[in-house]
This record gives sequence, structure tokens and C-alpha cells, in this order.
Amino acid sequence: MDTVSPCIFPCALASLLGRPDAPLLLDVRRRERFAASGRLLPGARWCAPEEVAALAASELPASVVYCAYGHEASQDVTRAPCAAGWSARLLRGGIGGGEQGVDPQADLHAWRAAPLPRMRKRADPGVAGGAPSPWITRARPKIDRLACPWLLRHFLAPRALFCYVPGHQVITQAAALQPVPFDIEGVPISHAWERSSFDTLLAEFGRDAPGLDTLATSVRGADTDRLAIAPQAAGLLAISLGLSRRHADDDHDHDHAMLAAAMPLYDARYAWCRNGRGESHRWSAHAMPKAAP
Repeated sequence: MDTVSPCIFPCALASLLGRPDAPLLLDVRRRERFAASGRLLPGARWCAPEEVAALAASELPASVVYCAYGHEASQDVTRAPCAAGWSARLLRGGIGGGEQGVDPQADLHAWRAAPLPRMRKRADPGVAGGAPSPWITRARPKIDRLACPWLLRHFLAPRALFCYVPGHQVITQAAALQPVPFDIEGVPISHAWERSSFDTLLAEFGRDAPGLDTLATSVRGADTDRLAIAPQAAGLLAISLGLSRRHADDDHDHDHAMLAAAMPLYDARYAWCRNGRGESHRWSAHAMPKAAP
């Protein structure tokens, strides 16, 4: 007897995006449909439907599986990860938010009222849902060279690999090894006038997830010495410089140690940007005492 695949609704998945424990998004649209589409869900990994069983048997972690509309393609392949013992859920409505004339109108309205953020597929910087993408930048990161890897790992390319080298070696090593250079003058993913490399990444991939614009402003302020544009910029700068000093004596892999330490910092910053800005903290120790009755 066939079983129904466990499901997740778009609103529930939206709350998980960008978190360090976010599930893998597995795009299982058929090859021709995926190739014809210009977008995918943030950080999704594409796998041809006929190859999912092999992937599930080897490495597939907890995942959300989606196709174009959430019908037979993703329903069929979701069974393979479940049979292999992995936690896999089907995204209701798929990336398209359901199919007109097939899905109930109430479902279409619910799925499309608050659509999931999608990103542009970009083959030129190696982020198109396929193999892991290598990136390269200057050593001794401070702000942008930590913020950009966080953005890539959580929203654009979860399997991205990062290489930090002396500044004068970035372009030559990029030409030889073919990683994507970033945050260095003269390359596409870098500062654009007053905008930071973090801003450029967001623009290049069309990312619009809630809270990222707020985080981008504080990154921009800290990285371009314009602390007045965001109240949090000064704190981000201070913590980033502190991290740099904290790891200054690392004899081996200073930059990756600093990146590892910075990831939880940006996780927390993004959580606040997304849904923590309305909360305040008050200390009432010096409040006026109540008058005696």
C-alpha cells in the first residue's frame, strides 16, 4: 500500500530559511523544466528525479523536496529519501505556488499570498543549483569577507567553499583555479560606489528575504565607515575587529577560524533583523519608588 509523503507548507518553510539548521532544499524539477527556469529557491540543490534514490542512499540529510507545482515529480521522489531513513518533506505547491486549474483555489490563494523568496540562477558565478561553488578573496577578513560567505552559505550556495589568499594573489589564483573572486577591486562581486560586496551579492541574485535589507545596511555602514546609517553598524564593526584580534595569533588557517567564529554572530544578527527589532529591554532599578499608601 502506497503512503502519502509528509508535507510542509510554504509559510512554514519560510520561517526556516536562513537559519543554521535550515533543511536542504532539493529541487527535483525535470531536467528540461529546470534548465528553462531562471530561478530556484534560496540555496537549493538540483537533482534529476531519476537520481534522487542514489543521492538519498549516500548523503541526503533532512530535506524539503520541491518540483514545479508539488505534484507527481516531487511526490514520487520524496519516497526515496524516506525509504532510506532520511527526513524528507514535500513542499506543497512547489516553487510555482500550485497549478491553476489543478489545485483547489483556496490552496492557490494561500500559497501565493505570501510566496517564498526565490533567487536568480547565475551560472557565471557558479551558483545555479549544481555542484559546490568555490570562492576566493583577500586574507585577513574583517566585515564584507565574513558577511558574504555567511550570505552564500545560508541563502545562495550552502556548499560554497572559500579560499583566503594575500590580496595580490587573488586574481592570478582565480584565473588558475577558477573560483569566483569577491570583495576585491575590479571583479563583479565587489563594492559598487557606496554599496558593499554584500549589497552586490543581494542584487546579483535578486534576494529579497525578510530582514536581509536591514542586515545589509548595517554591513554597509560598518564596512564603509559610515556608522551613522544604521545604529547597529558600530557594534558590528567593534565585534568584527575584536574577532580579528582574537584570532590574530592563529598560526594555521586564521581566516577560516575567524569565519567559523563569525557565522553564529551573523546568525544572531539576522534573527534580530528578521523578527527581533520590535523587542526592547528595560531596566527599572532606578525607577521612582511607589508612594506609601
